[in-house]
Amino acid sequence: MMAPKLLWITVMLGLLAGCSSNPPKHTYNNICSIYDFDDDWYDAARASEKRWGVPMYVMMAFVHQESRFKHDAQPERPYFLGFIPLPRSSSAYGYAQAQDPAWYDYQKATGRWSARRSSVSDSLDFIGWYNYESHKQLGISRKDPYNLYLAYHEGRGGYSRRSYEKKAWLKKVAHKVTNQARRYRSQLKSCS
Repeated sequence: MMAPKLLWITVMLGLLAGCSSNPPKHTYNNICSIYDFDDDWYDAARASEKRWGVPMYVMMAFVHQESRFKHDAQPERPYFLGFIPLPRSSSAYGYAQAQDPAWYDYQKATGRWSARRSSVSDSLDFIGWYNYESHKQLGISRKDPYNLYLAYHEGRGGYSRRSYEKKAWLKKVAHKVTNQARRYRSQLKSCS
């Protein structure tokens, strides 16, 4: 008979093995490779697309930009005197880099109180929901990654105030997201 501690470790390792994992870096630019590596990415993106009407390729381009598919991505922590950790500049976390207030709004709106920002399916559902709300409130097409990304980054209020107009760097990032979405859309046609 297995010792209780060893049994507990075995069960936990089994559960972790069933979790989605971060795709290898060399696959980031090919959506088919990501889906081949771990079909949970495909299943989660498809489910969110069906629920919110935001194309898979748009949501995946957001994840590419926000976290490079790293489940625990967060802003760098600054250090005072090189060794005393200071607070991070933002509460952004996980695949979607969702900040605490936006994540709370998502949980409240969807009733998904146990949703985690480090979860593939929860993060993609959040991105779909956020972009659906931007579509509903701001009239942005769900197939317009450029403007959806500006609203995602600046918040819907910031987008309405056109806060991005004074941020040339952000417009460049929105163009990068758009180009990545186009690449992913084209690649999806050849995925098996």
